[in-house]
Formats: sequence, structure tokens, C-alpha cells
Amino acid sequence: MTALLTAAALAMLLWPDRQARSRVRVRELGAARSTGRRVRSAQLPVPGAAAGISAAVAAVLSTPLVAALAAGATFLAARSWTAGRREHHAEQRLLSLTEGLGALAGDLRSGRSLDAATVAAVDACADAGTGAALARTLRAPEAAPPPGQDAELAGALARVSAGVLLSARTGCSLAAVAAAVEDDLRARHRLRLELRTATAGPRASAVLLACLPLLGIVMGHGVGADPWRVLTTTATGQVLLVVGVVLELAGLAWSGRLVRRALR
Repeated sequence: MTALLTAAALAMLLWPDRQARSRVRVRELGAARSTGRRVRSAQLPVPGAAAGISAAVAAVLSTPLVAALAAGATFLAARSWTAGRREHHAEQRLLSLTEGLGALAGDLRSGRSLDAATVAAVDACADAGTGAALARTLRAPEAAPPPGQDAELAGALARVSAGVLLSARTGCSLAAVAAAVEDDLRARHRLRLELRTATAGPRASAVLLACLPLLGIVMGHGVGADPWRVLTTTATGQVLLVVGVVLELAGLAWSGRLVRRALR
């Protein structure tokens, strides 16, 4: 029961908001280039809040030791979740930049001016921040990229900036540079998808193995052994509970590390 309530509390906390995220069309490139302000929404410290809620629920329903273990496990799980969301958002920004570069290359090849092609490229970016960064790069290629960008996105914008400078100085085709960066980003995305498909089996196995101790506790209750009482009220059970949780977290961390190394 404690585990179910803890999981329910964590699920309610981490449930994604349903605020609509409309696609922003950036038409005034001068304003996007001149403004340096960023609107940052207040972010709830998810790991700490999740750990606090989990500890409070576990403290009411069980022992202080269970509350401490629940808080630690929930904190690590929430931190892993937030890291995954950051990686997902970074990948979405790269995909947005890829679409923008495709539109830029297509418009330049059709004979449109750089200003008109930039408008089309920004319009093709689904992420407004990525579109604004691309517009700044095309309009002011010598400027440094704004802080806070991930390394892969900053590297792609740096290549676009170098292409714009080279095109301005030598007259070479900027469309070819944009198309090359687009092809590279698409190839990297396909490789990531293939690696995720290849590691889907090990990740599923790790999750299944992590759930086996909970299944054992449920089966013990089913046969009347009451293992949860033994684990939380006896000295030997508490030692075994702490050791089991530590080994469980270590196994998940190790398997996650192996998967991350395979994906890089």
C-alpha cells in the first residue's frame, strides 16, 4: 500500500501540464535579433519536491526508515526523469533546426534572397527559441551563440555561422553549407533512433528485474507471509531492506550507465 501511494503521489507531481504550446512564427527578424531578453518560466525543483512528498506519505503510512529510503529512491528517479526530459527537449530543438535548415537551403536554391530565406527558415522551425537562434546566426554570424544552448545545437549553429561568413567573403553557395549541416543532423538523428532500438531490449530487462522484488513482496502477502512487516519492524528485516534498496539502485544505475555509453 505504501508503495502504491508513493507511486501515485509521484505520478501526480510529474504529470506533464496540458498547456498548449503553439507554433510561433517569427516574422520580425530585426526584433528577434535585437532583443536579448528571455522569458523563463518558473520551474519547480522536481527531484526535491518529489522526494519530499514521497517521504511525507511514507512517514505517515510506515516507519521513518521507509520514509528515508522512499525519499532517496524517489529523488534519484525524479532526477533521472528530468534528465531524460532535458535530452528529449534538446533533440526536439535539433529536429527544429534541421527543418529550418532544409527550408533555408531550398529557398536559397530557388533564388530567393537571404532575408526571405531566413524568414522561411525561422517559420519552418517548430521551436521558437531555435528559430530565433537561427535568425541571429544568419543575421549576425560573427556574434557568439547565447549561453544555455546544448553543445550539439551550438556546434550546428557554429557551422552555419562559418558558412555565412565564408559565403559573404568568397561568394560560395550558402545553400550547400545549410544542406550539408541538415544532412549531418538527420544522419545523427537516424543513428540515435537505431541505437535506441538496439538497446530497447536491455532497458526493458532492467526495468523488469527492478520490479521483481516488489512482485516478491506481493506474492508473499498473497500466501500470508507478510514480508513487508518483517522488513519494516524487525532489525534483520530493516538491514535487509536497506541492503536490498541500495543494491537495486546500484543495479539500475549501472545498467543505465551501460545504455548511455552505448547511445553515445
